Amino acid sequence: MSGIRVLSAGPGALLVELPSPEAAEAFHAELLRRRADGALPAVREIVPGARTVLLDGVEDRSLADQLPAWEIPPLHRGAGEAVEIPVVYDGPDLGDVAEAWGVAVDDVPLIHAGTEFRVAFCGFAPGFGYLTGLPEHLHVPRRATPRTRVPAGALALAGPYTGVYPRPSPGGWQIVGRMPEPGALWDPAREPAALLGPGARVRFVAAGVCG
Repeated sequence: MSGIRVLSAGPGALLVELPSPEAAEAFHAELLRRRADGALPAVREIVPGARTVLLDGVEDRSLADQLPAWEIPPLHRGAGEAVEIPVVYDGPDLGDVAEAWGVAVDDVPLIHAGTEFRVAFCGFAPGFGYLTGLPEHLHVPRRATPRTRVPAGALALAGPYTGVYPRPSPGGWQIVGRMPEPGALWDPAREPAALLGPGARVRFVAAGVCG
């Protein structure tokens, strides 16, 4: 894959910069595949970002020279069992999203629930996953004026991403629905605490719709 840049991020850590979010997802998936196959030198932790992947606890420093020469296959989204998340599609921004998509309001839940998503990376808040899967023509902008409080469980869209807010917080994403039991997203008493981890497949199951 061209455009890979490997930087030192401290003792035993490498930060890999990728040319696009799609490239970062594919690179992260290839890292996981090689580690599962025993073909990746010992690495303690792999942490993906929007356009980066952090490798921490790297025992073989020659890996930094090897990574730019890797051949990275296109991302295959169908590996592993999908996490199903029930959602009520009654969000206040359904109409705006329908207009942006050029469809009827009732079609938004059908399109969204009919899409398979993948957790590209996690951040913003514990348990919050940035999910990709919507084709480019269904990407929507953030709200011109962010809300001062988005409730826990809100299902929202922004740019190429879908996400579910695990706790109340300010936010500027377009809200299309809600998860009835958002506590399942992050449970410190559970191992792992996060329901959604990088690389996980996700499907939303319509538990109700507006109207």
